[in-house]
Amino acid sequence: MNPFLAETLSKFQQMGTALAVFFGVLLLIFFLGSLTRGRVQTPMARLVMLGPAVLLLIAGLVVPAVLTTIASFKDANNKKFVGLQNFSWVFTNPDNLVTLRNTVLWVVITPLVSTGLGLLLAVLIDRMKRESIPKSLIFMPMAISFVGASIIWGLVYQYSEPGSEQVGLLSQLAVLFHVSDPPNWILIPFWNNFLLMVIFIWIQVGFAMVVLSAAIKAIPVDVVEAAMLDGATGARLFRSVTIPMIRGTLVVVVTTIMIGVLKVFDIVRTMTNGNFGTQVLANEMYAQSFVQFDSGRGSALAVVLFVGVIPVVIYNIIQLRRDHAR
Repeated sequence: MNPFLAETLSKFQQMGTALAVFFGVLLLIFFLGSLTRGRVQTPMARLVMLGPAVLLLIAGLVVPAVLTTIASFKDANNKKFVGLQNFSWVFTNPDNLVTLRNTVLWVVITPLVSTGLGLLLAVLIDRMKRESIPKSLIFMPMAISFVGASIIWGLVYQYSEPGSEQVGLLSQLAVLFHVSDPPNWILIPFWNNFLLMVIFIWIQVGFAMVVLSAAIKAIPVDVVEAAMLDGATGARLFRSVTIPMIRGTLVVVVTTIMIGVLKVFDIVRTMTNGNFGTQVLANEMYAQSFVQFDSGRGSALAVVLFVGVIPVVIYNIIQLRRDHAR
């Protein structure tokens, strides 16, 4: 038998065995839970329902997070402790400073623009007839993977040598505006980051539009009518009634997109591989861990990403609790 095929079959057998053991344990727990009676029944029911989820959470999140944090204080081979050396490299290396700057730009600009455009489209399209058609078209990019979207936009940004026919859409538009020699857009320092952000925004606008449109439709009619009787119309009605009523949804949309931005990897890897000043933390973490095989630096970058997500999640939880308390 082919060695590669034999190794693949062995891995599938191991995975199948692990799944069989897992489901066997679940069935045993459910069976034991069904036998309990009296005072033990309620605690046992909670254990049966929450136990597997807690175990999976510990195995899939807590343990890897702890191991990654420990590895961030070790050398490239994950053997010798080096203290804060890896974190010092993250925050002092000139290339990493560019990476951190790019990541901050992604986190600040992309969620705000995606949510803002989604809100604008939700308000405008809700007033149209057959609104489901434009909504479906705008939401359609959500069905495309980041890699697929990057390939599509790679054709938009495609560069041709001077004197050649411009096949890239953006270059062709530049020619129409009498730019005889369009630049290679992806190679433009700093500004090429915004061209990559456009891809992410193109995908996420549909998500923001659908969620915010549902929130706007859920605003009680009597609240809107009362505001209109008080003289609130147009922009004033939108600013004083609509925005406050959907603030909780806005927070959820912004934070959801923000968390996705912190993990952005596919777009940068497909379009530039982090070159030309477009590197971000997630792609640099992958490069250090699986290209340079430096587990210490890769783990340090992973910890920085994890710590960056925590404030966003905490803020989201606080806002949701405030909305529920009202």
